[in-house]
Amino acid sequence: MNRDSGAFSNAGPDAAALRNCKASPVGGGIELRKTICAICNPLSHCGIDAYVRDGVVIKVEGSDNPHNGGTLCAKGAASRQYIYHKDRLRTPLLRTGEKGSGEFWPISWEEALDIAAQRLNSIKEESGAESVAFFAGYPKWMRPFLKRLAHSFGSPNYCTESSTCSTAAFLAAKLNYGCFGRPDLGNAKCLLVWSANPFYSNTSMVRRLLDARDRGLKIIEVGPLVTPLTRHADVHLRIRPGTSGALALGMANVIIEEELYDRDFVENWTLGFDDFKKYAGNFSLERTEAITGVPAHLTRQAARLYAKTRPAALQTSASPTVHHTNGVQNHRALTALIGLTGNFDVRGGNYVRPPAYLYVPGPPSTREHEYEQSRPWSEMAPRMGVERFPVWSRVIAEAQAMHLPFQIQTETPYPIRSVVGFGLNHRMWPGCDFMYESLKKLDFFLQVELFMTDTCKAADLILPACTSFERSELKFYPEKFVIWTTPVIEPLGDSRPDATIIFDLARRIAPEDALLTRGYEANVDWILEPTGLTVEKLKQHPGGLSLKDIPQVPFRKYEKSGFPTPSGKMEFASTVLREFGLDPLPAYKEPELGPVGRPELLKDFPLILTTGARLPMFVHSRTFRLPWTNGLRPEPMLDINPEDAANRDIAQGDTVRLSTPRNSIEVKANITQIVSRGVINIYHGYRDPEINTLFEPDYLDPISGFPGFKSLLCKVEKSI
Repeated sequence: MNRDSGAFSNAGPDAAALRNCKASPVGGGIELRKTICAICNPLSHCGIDAYVRDGVVIKVEGSDNPHNGGTLCAKGAASRQYIYHKDRLRTPLLRTGEKGSGEFWPISWEEALDIAAQRLNSIKEESGAESVAFFAGYPKWMRPFLKRLAHSFGSPNYCTESSTCSTAAFLAAKLNYGCFGRPDLGNAKCLLVWSANPFYSNTSMVRRLLDARDRGLKIIEVGPLVTPLTRHADVHLRIRPGTSGALALGMANVIIEEELYDRDFVENWTLGFDDFKKYAGNFSLERTEAITGVPAHLTRQAARLYAKTRPAALQTSASPTVHHTNGVQNHRALTALIGLTGNFDVRGGNYVRPPAYLYVPGPPSTREHEYEQSRPWSEMAPRMGVERFPVWSRVIAEAQAMHLPFQIQTETPYPIRSVVGFGLNHRMWPGCDFMYESLKKLDFFLQVELFMTDTCKAADLILPACTSFERSELKFYPEKFVIWTTPVIEPLGDSRPDATIIFDLARRIAPEDALLTRGYEANVDWILEPTGLTVEKLKQHPGGLSLKDIPQVPFRKYEKSGFPTPSGKMEFASTVLREFGLDPLPAYKEPELGPVGRPELLKDFPLILTTGARLPMFVHSRTFRLPWTNGLRPEPMLDINPEDAANRDIAQGDTVRLSTPRNSIEVKANITQIVSRGVINIYHGYRDPEINTLFEPDYLDPISGFPGFKSLLCKVEKSI
């Protein structure tokens, strides 16, 4: 079978074999091979049963991996279309035309790697290693190796897609607690779900969530949109976008006034409670309702339910609460509810477990973070953006990528002349057109990608990566399960695993790093050393290995060692923020371009735009190109409330013009009660029109640098 022509259909001569291959996995030339789907985030990678014949994946199913238990979402089910898509890059490409022209010439790997090394080493010699930025996008599996490469090369400017994803929420939690605790869903009696939609973004969690609901779990849902979770919630608090902080402070005020807080925890383990109590007292139920739009009786009901139903856990998503110009303080306010009610690091609350590997909580613990920081910050130039986002630079061990286009353009305090990008997508930046033009200004842009994307067209050199089906990868799961995957097929064309590319580059641009020069498996073994595992041992368990003998991490670890904050306590008033002259309390501010922040704009821009929520078949831009997933919603649409649509004579499917103070686009209207009156929603990731051109490049949270994607004034008009 040709790798491209026969990969998408179960019809023809394979049909009978495919119907029987689950019951008889080896036969008729078909082999069952175990791997994982790595399309989405590392907390949700599902086990895959791949059926292979003649070196071609002809069918995929969910495997018996304990994380997904045989299930697959729409993205994973479309894996064959992902693997064999016509846009897959098959060979290294060197630019021959103008940047942006898309004119490239195929070259060999040796030639490509030599060109990359020569350009990067020359820039380092001429203007310093800091003039080269290294960027890791999706998937995330190569990040520890790329960060080590950046630092061993001498550059402090390693940055990631997490500069607009989960890191601001992590930053807020670290300011409060010094660490981050995930919900212990199996033991919780109440779950406060704040702007998260696991039905669309974390499908492997949904079964456990619904099982817990059947056992009596109480659910409080907070967010501006109606989601599939809403029908399962005991209380739904439908907020105005960007007002999470005010709602959290209103809930805190109820909990404190009614003395429902954990007095022992507050008195013995917190800093700044009296100031927090006084500040939260400003958020009466009446004022909170005026700000957020949530009826006062529902806020009181939710506060009482969360505080009284113990243990209770807080579940947030990666970015919705922090994609605002007031995002960090919003998130600090809502995570403060955990400590206020004594639900931090307890069974059934927000349980702190040290990371095992790639964001997945342990045990066991690996040497990932020790591995990736191969050179201390003191031996490198200051990171880009350190003066603009000093709190980020103090707390987060990478550069803030949102500052990248500004430093490329201004060359201040030093030039960024080159970017080494792995899965870099310029459309994730606000003012993404500004980012694209910045990439074109670089002396040398190296892009590693699966597909020929629009971002690739700005590159000087493109290197073809391969999917998780074509490489080996270390993967831990929170269920105390680990797998070292074996490639189920050979890489398509001349594509290579990202790790192979990184280690090949390392031999040319960081030869003094003896560990990097030893290659992929030796580096993974070094990371795994504390666990007693090795790559060779994991290879003996191709379907994965259960780690049943690992003891559980204890609860209330702070009672023994304190909190990893400057004060050793949970900080209602942040020591770090005070040090930088910022409000130490989780003070509420209105979104910068919101109806209260800029009332003079309301006449021309009377609606609030929120963007970036997910649909279940899409993640970022990767699966929009697949027929199965794209066919579920082939066109981007603007969600508008029926009342707002009627006031503008807009009917379902009409083409409308969506405008912000920066730009305007045309898109079709979807009339729905999913959004409340006055709110416009657009789901993320569509290529055309470019939603992020509606945002100014500097529409950022001043603490985290995160874009305000979820609260911006706009208007909608019917196109003529």
